[in-house]
Amino acid sequence: MFDIGFSELVVCAIVALLVIGPERMPEAVRTVGLWIGRFKRGLRETRSEIERQMGVDDIRRQLHNEEIMRSLEDARRDMDNVVAQTQASLSIENDVIEREYQSEPDLPYHAHTDENAALENLIDTAVGAEEDNSNLLAELLDSSLEKNQQAEKKVQLEKQTSPVPAATQLTQSIPSATQAHTTSSDTQAAL
Repeated sequence: MFDIGFSELVVCAIVALLVIGPERMPEAVRTVGLWIGRFKRGLRETRSEIERQMGVDDIRRQLHNEEIMRSLEDARRDMDNVVAQTQASLSIENDVIEREYQSEPDLPYHAHTDENAALENLIDTAVGAEEDNSNLLAELLDSSLEKNQQAEKKVQLEKQTSPVPAATQLTQSIPSATQAHTTSSDTQAAL
């Protein structure tokens, strides 16, 4: 602020020593130091008050935020470049693949009809197998019903011909009926 050199400070110190005297010089230097400290403290407080009023903190935050936004924008540009390069390489690969497929000869028209005929044969086979399975299921159910009817007839004949008490006849007929029932349920589960 003030352009004071070393030689000028020495001249001021000599004049102060002559005017004040050597006995009071230490007190004068101490007092000047205190006043300089108070002056600096006052300037610092004034500066901080002015900064608060002007919103320097807000300005600093805004500058920091702008710096972050710039870095994010740079990162976005880098990502856009990477995406553009990737899309360019993919389009080149797609062009190569299309050229390879275009170089294959086209099949004659009758080759397509052979494919359609093969598909129709597969569908017919699947439908026929489904009908065979339903016929097999019906046969199994019929045979299990016949076995149950035969077992019931056998039980009735045994009742008529044997002099066994009614409770014994009941216990004998239960296992044969359960066997017939499990046979029919096993047949249904297999299908």
